[in-house]
Amino acid sequence: MSNLSSKIAVSLVTGGASGLGKATVERLIQQGSRVLICDLPSSKGKHMAENFGPERALFAPCDVSSENDVKEALGLVKEKFGRLDNVVNCAGIGVAFKTYNFNKKTAHSLDDFTKVLKVNTIGTFNVIRLSVGLIGENEPDKDGCRGVVVNTASVAAYEGQTGQAAYSASKGAIVGMTLPIARDLSSQGIRVVTIAPGLFRTPLLDALPDKVKSFLAKSVPFPQRLGHPEEFAQLVQSVIENPMMNGEVIRIDGALRMMP
Repeated sequence: MSNLSSKIAVSLVTGGASGLGKATVERLIQQGSRVLICDLPSSKGKHMAENFGPERALFAPCDVSSENDVKEALGLVKEKFGRLDNVVNCAGIGVAFKTYNFNKKTAHSLDDFTKVLKVNTIGTFNVIRLSVGLIGENEPDKDGCRGVVVNTASVAAYEGQTGQAAYSASKGAIVGMTLPIARDLSSQGIRVVTIAPGLFRTPLLDALPDKVKSFLAKSVPFPQRLGHPEEFAQLVQSVIENPMMNGEVIRIDGALRMMP
């Protein structure tokens, strides 16, 4: 193990087969951690794990909002790696629709709103509430820390754009529950930190036309570009390694403040 700790750490990453989650998996493995990649059965998670090899990575098909799926993933990580130290919640979805489209006389779909909150907010909490039981079995380090939970919010939690009511609500809830969960888990030495990224080069943004990506990049004050997933992953590593980071939401956005 190089930087994460003196022991071989074990991490669980949701949404680990693409985007920010994939970069996080790669970074943690590079730093010596064993990683359980949790993502949908249709993802490339199984292929990723096979490439890394069973000694370094495993794949668990997982809907983060499913209690059974998360329990099975935790059972697998305990069976194969014997412990769990870090959880990184990167799984998430979004929709773009105004609260009410007056031209089409159509209200925002309640099913879509509910689905986004179910995956982003309830899914994040579901993974936290179940995984910390396993983390709590660890022997504490010299500071009394047993493990770390890192969540992914968004700058949309603060400056949601037009059509982002569902997404902003889901990410705002993650921001709001960071401190109380950190307080809940403090007695067991489990830290909780949330990262709120701005515009990052994920598969979702990569699918946009170059002209649109260029426009978005220019909206970032400095550096005037889209963030690299590796930069998000670097911050995840820093959070894990720094024992004083707890109960906080960290923006990583190049000073971006989203416009309407």
